[in-house]
Amino acid sequence: MRLLLHRPLRKLSFLTSSAGLLMGTVQLFKSTPCPNPLTPSQRHSFHSHRLVFSPLSPKPMSKTRPLCLRTNGYSYVSHANGAAPAELENAEEKRVDFNQLSRLKLKLEMLGIDYGICMPGQYNHLICPICKGGDSEEKSLSVYISEDWGSAFWCCFRGKCGWQGRTTAVGDNKLSRETSNQIAKVKKKREITVESLGLEPLCEELVAYFSERSISTETLRRNAVMQKTTGVQICIAFPYWRDGMLVSCKYRDIEKKFWQEKDTERIFYGLDDIKGTNDIIIVEGEIDKLAMEEAGFHNCVSVPDGAPAKVSSKDLPAEEQDTKYQYLWNCKEYLKKASRIILATDGDEPGQALAEELARRLGRERCWRVRWPMKNDNEHFKDANEVLMYLGPDVLKEVIENAELYPIRGLFNFANYFDELDAYYYRTLGYEYGVSTGWKGLNELYNIVPGELTIVTGVPNSGKSEWIDALLCNLSESVGWKFALCSMENKVREHARKLLEKHIKKPFFDKRYGGSAERMSAEEFEQGKQWLNDTFYLIRCEDDSLPSISWVLELAQAAVLRHGVRGLVIDPYNELDHQRPPNQTETEYVSQMLTKVKRFAQHHCCHVWFVAHPRQLHQWVGGPPNLYDISGSAHFINKCDNGIVIHRNRDPGAGVLDQVQVCVRKVRNKVAGTIGDAYLTYDRATGQFKDIGIEKST
Repeated sequence: MRLLLHRPLRKLSFLTSSAGLLMGTVQLFKSTPCPNPLTPSQRHSFHSHRLVFSPLSPKPMSKTRPLCLRTNGYSYVSHANGAAPAELENAEEKRVDFNQLSRLKLKLEMLGIDYGICMPGQYNHLICPICKGGDSEEKSLSVYISEDWGSAFWCCFRGKCGWQGRTTAVGDNKLSRETSNQIAKVKKKREITVESLGLEPLCEELVAYFSERSISTETLRRNAVMQKTTGVQICIAFPYWRDGMLVSCKYRDIEKKFWQEKDTERIFYGLDDIKGTNDIIIVEGEIDKLAMEEAGFHNCVSVPDGAPAKVSSKDLPAEEQDTKYQYLWNCKEYLKKASRIILATDGDEPGQALAEELARRLGRERCWRVRWPMKNDNEHFKDANEVLMYLGPDVLKEVIENAELYPIRGLFNFANYFDELDAYYYRTLGYEYGVSTGWKGLNELYNIVPGELTIVTGVPNSGKSEWIDALLCNLSESVGWKFALCSMENKVREHARKLLEKHIKKPFFDKRYGGSAERMSAEEFEQGKQWLNDTFYLIRCEDDSLPSISWVLELAQAAVLRHGVRGLVIDPYNELDHQRPPNQTETEYVSQMLTKVKRFAQHHCCHVWFVAHPRQLHQWVGGPPNLYDISGSAHFINKCDNGIVIHRNRDPGAGVLDQVQVCVRKVRNKVAGTIGDAYLTYDRATGQFKDIGIEKST
């Protein structure tokens, strides 16, 4: 008989001689037949290697032992007042056609309905063969069989199932919800044995093949790995056991093609090894399961069907519809007590997709994942057996013990941010202390940090917008930032004039407000236009409708991604569309709006200046307002990172009229500033703000 595994053995022998890293050798197996493998009932008691890290405490489990999952169950038949059903008064009239009875029973059996304990003429409650009664295994299937056994009706009352239909002794079945595929799932499983499958002990050549993969004879014997001869071909047989009973068998040939016995139940390979364990390792192939045992881990199982090409984009299906991963549901009694499940799937894209699909179903909160070590500068080892072959059992053991928590979206630890923290400490991110405003008197109080929100307020005509424009010009000149402007109170031409005057430091017109200052030349004007175009991007609503905050942030995001904008100005709050649901207060609306703005700033590392007017001040005496005076909500000061009040003196007796007081009333980041007041002068001709060397602390 020709053994088709001869050619790959020569390749593996070459690997053995060249690499010198295999842990087992052919010399371990002399020219004697492999000992008969142990069946699970003959196995000695093996203890799984315990992981060095402490397992999480398992969830409290009910002491009540649940019913075993089964297709059929005892029916419940209700009788009024507990009385037994009355006997028929005229048995001749109720005589049953036994041919008809046999035909109906055969149809019910094909559907998976347990007719044997049903009472005709009454409603019987059984376990649904489609959904198995769900996690509670309730008898949700109501079955009614006519007294003459001529027809049957049924309906499952579980919301996730709803299987219903009818059948008659003569004629076709009428089913709902396209259940033909579902009925195929509940087809009676084959009962198989080692003898009926023709399984044999491994020959010496197959033992040598496993030896070159660092799998020992003892591991093969313990897992009852066998072979099967089909014609002139010998293939490896991996029997699937549960509670000592052979459930299925998977085969592998020389071409690395796999197939399983038909009409057998899908379960994990090595299922009995995880019974009652808190720590479980799941791998992608049977040989990887054997490799784990060589590293000391017996609490390991392999999936039976390999990996998907990619992660499914669909929602997680219901249990009865999850056909690809039905083995998980078939083994749920073994998995539900596990507090730690290590996903040691292959390192390629399908293997990682399998890990994600398993984590979705098992619960990410109790899953860990394995990072396979580097094979060379460009690639990692693929799986457990490859690590065992080239690096040995100790390294494989270390890899499993160092498994990391499976990532959960939105849940992190500080280790995930150590690279960013290092850059912050060593100041390689840039702007760790913030960017200077350009005014020495203000630098100790306020600096601009990317990703923060600054609320600016002040009484009307105090110079809020002018001060922000001057600040943007300073930032453009010092660090070259670009900005998105959503300034609804300014006409485009007037806003451009103000910015050009501050940038060129000359008045736009030769008019009264410019005094004796020289007007900007045409050449300076043309250069200024190019600067405007390169530095600022306008967000404007050209029709009569008011822009919403979501609309503004969407366009600002485009400006960040397309033009590299680092700052956004929204001026002012009351020019936005603030439609809100009838049951939402203005305070709630402002809170949600500011949350959106802050998330935008943080996500895009963009500083946002938001101008908000104070409410009407009935007893105002001329001093600067407070941040709590902003119209709408106290959330303006509660949620901002920085709060600034711009105030200009209007009393000639109190000082210079063009003196501007910059009141820094809130600074969340102490690295960037502190609370206090700075004083600037305002040049009406050019719109510039200048230091006057006066600084007071509040």
